[in-house]
Amino acid sequence: MTDKGGIGAQQYQIPPPKTQGAATGGQQLSATATQFVDKIDPFSKRGTSKRRRRLVNSSRYHPDSEPELAQLPLIKDSSSAEQSALVIQKLQQCQKIFDFYDPVAQLKSKEIKRAALNELIDHITTVKGAITESIYPEVIKMVSKNIFRVLPPSDNSEFDPEEDEPTLELVYELFLRFLESPDFQAAVGKKYIDQRFVLNLLDLFDSEDPRERDFLKTVLHRIYGKFLGLRAFIRKQINNMFLSFVFETDSFNGVGELLEILGSIINGFALPLKQEHKVFLVKVLLPLHKPRCLSLYHAQLAYCVVQFIEKDSTLTPQVFDALLKFWPRTCSAKEVMFLGEVEEILDIIEPEQFKKIIEPLFKQLAKCVSSPHFQVAERALYFWNNEYILSLIEENSSQVMPIMFPALYRISKEHWNQTIVALVYNVLKTFMEMNGKLFDELTANYKLERQKEKRKEKEREDLWKRLAAVELNPPKDRDPHILSKTPLTNFTAKRELPAGYGLIAPANSVIDKSPNFSKRWINFHYCS
Repeated sequence: MTDKGGIGAQQYQIPPPKTQGAATGGQQLSATATQFVDKIDPFSKRGTSKRRRRLVNSSRYHPDSEPELAQLPLIKDSSSAEQSALVIQKLQQCQKIFDFYDPVAQLKSKEIKRAALNELIDHITTVKGAITESIYPEVIKMVSKNIFRVLPPSDNSEFDPEEDEPTLELVYELFLRFLESPDFQAAVGKKYIDQRFVLNLLDLFDSEDPRERDFLKTVLHRIYGKFLGLRAFIRKQINNMFLSFVFETDSFNGVGELLEILGSIINGFALPLKQEHKVFLVKVLLPLHKPRCLSLYHAQLAYCVVQFIEKDSTLTPQVFDALLKFWPRTCSAKEVMFLGEVEEILDIIEPEQFKKIIEPLFKQLAKCVSSPHFQVAERALYFWNNEYILSLIEENSSQVMPIMFPALYRISKEHWNQTIVALVYNVLKTFMEMNGKLFDELTANYKLERQKEKRKEKEREDLWKRLAAVELNPPKDRDPHILSKTPLTNFTAKRELPAGYGLIAPANSVIDKSPNFSKRWINFHYCS
């Protein structure tokens, strides 16, 4: 299994947490008082939620029941026979959880734990044979106790990275070195790294800390590569998380990281693709274009879609059908992203598959080119700067040009943005060079259609002018409004109009010469 998609173990330094003193007596508000203050002061509400988050995080700690850690000898100063036992003792020390939100509590134990983690990382990395079968359960137990926790609910405030435990980075680093060590044996590790462990790991992808999600991405990728029996389970659980995100919660922080893992997994799929992988593309990946927060993970999603099309070009029509189905109607920024993804797909599309999508694709491009939002129109017109796409268009110019020409010609005369007009002229010039004869025919046909439209528009205007000049002459012996009180059903049958019901118009008017039109107008007027 090769690592792709930039899933390297990038190192991060997590800064120490901010210190905050205890609340004074004036800050202890009752529930009613807090609700009242929240209504008038939004800053109080944010402060309350931060205190609530601290309480949630600190519920893992029990400082009163935990004794101080004892300082153990250095591993490198011990004999080979003692090193294994000392490693286990230090791993057991690192299983202790401390409250790092209290900067003065258990300082000695915190420092001992930090030093032990650094020492264990160095020992596993540099010493050959450092990983023995006896330390597997201790490593997994230590990792589980430190990283598995209930994530606090997001309060939509800005994330504060200093709220995380400083030793969390060291725990992830130790676990990565453990998995990547040449001494690591998957046959032994599978006893402890099971489905339950993977589920707990996946739950942490909703963390607000991007540094933690990056570590989780690398850890999960290593597990996927080393434990063949867990691969199908991991893919299934990722599917479930994506479906829940799209159709239920609309909120999940780790979509981009999971898609990055999937990009590497898809790249390793054997050919021909299994049916389950095709179903995953259509039912899970493509609906990820729906959420409003697409911009947070669109690059990774587009990479996965392109990987599928490179593996199996026959999936191209299905992909385009889904893109057109989810095409944004009111969000121009999202529409620009869709256009970028379409261009990425066209860069690797087969000519045979291109012919199958010409009509729906260029109808949508014609709409985008006609967009009053100049960024959407500009992004669509940039397709003609791509040499490969231009060659595909030239091969199928007889199908593409009739679809695009009316929109391009109209924009060249009417668009408000001069940059767009200049780009349109370049595209029209390209069409002229591709197929001059067809270009002349389209130009002539377009002008004829425009003349017909103008004639129809002129006729409509004249008709409304004549209707505005028409005056009804109701009989003197009847209230002109009495018919409005008559039930509408009375007018379903044909009725003879009384004498004198006619249209008053100039003698030379067309209306006088059209009794059928006059009768229809009278019926319409009195029935309404």
